[in-house]
Amino acid sequence: MHYYFSIIIVLLSACNQRPANIALGTLERDRIAHTATANEIVIALPIPQGSMVEKGSLLVQLDNTLQKARVSKAEAEVTQAEANLEKLRNGARIEEVEAARAKVAASKATLVESEANYKRAKILAKQKVISRSTLDKALALRDANLASLQNVQEQLRELTNGTREEDLRIAEASLDAVNATLLIENKSLADLSIIATRDGILDNLPWNLGERVTIGSPLAIVLAGKAPFARIYIPEPYRIKVKVGDKLVVHVDGLEKSLMGKLRWIATEPAFTPYYALNQEERSRLMYLAEVQLPDSEAHLPNGVPAQVELP
Repeated sequence: MHYYFSIIIVLLSACNQRPANIALGTLERDRIAHTATANEIVIALPIPQGSMVEKGSLLVQLDNTLQKARVSKAEAEVTQAEANLEKLRNGARIEEVEAARAKVAASKATLVESEANYKRAKILAKQKVISRSTLDKALALRDANLASLQNVQEQLRELTNGTREEDLRIAEASLDAVNATLLIENKSLADLSIIATRDGILDNLPWNLGERVTIGSPLAIVLAGKAPFARIYIPEPYRIKVKVGDKLVVHVDGLEKSLMGKLRWIATEPAFTPYYALNQEERSRLMYLAEVQLPDSEAHLPNGVPAQVELP
């Protein structure tokens, strides 16, 4: 017990002897988590964990068979909508107009025949040669042929008058809708290929090859940036003396030479610091979290190593 008590006394003495203008912290990098947007199977892990990756590198490939089919369907719908709009803009073909005119001529001939039959039936009905029901049938046939003629005449008029403006707007809106659907499906297809958005270190691949991932789960963790930054806690008395852009001397445990870093960010609100950054007398004081970026030449430095930054 006396031995452990002596060690505690030595550690407290060391903390008390630490210079007041030293801010403590650790080396860190920005942590980028690439998450899954679909419940698909991992079919490729081209880069092993711990490797350096560049922006645009493929980190994880999910099965995209189903999504490719959806894209193909959307492309077909776009082609169909484009053809329909082009047809409406160009109007009816000559062959279609001539066919419609032929239908009108045939309907006229049929109506003339049914009109003549009705007139004969009317005379015969007065002479009591045929029944009233036979006359009614002849009248109904005449009226049906008249309606058929009016129908084909309207079809011919529609072909010769051209497309209505409202129909063109409907076709254009339909094309816009299927184009938007195609963009959505292509985006979903691209999301199945997990691409690095920044240079850095591929720190972790939580899923194994062949596993089916869950939506929202991390697929690849990248520690972004070439060189790490020192995440430190600046005591309140020194907050007024530093600003973003200041160059500060950084000492890294295990590295003999000191480094020159640049203060890239400092919190505007104070916070209580972790216990290891304060001695016993300073535990009640507030600290400001800050980040000091190291030069790119120090890209070899690992995360989590303790660091000390000299404050002005």
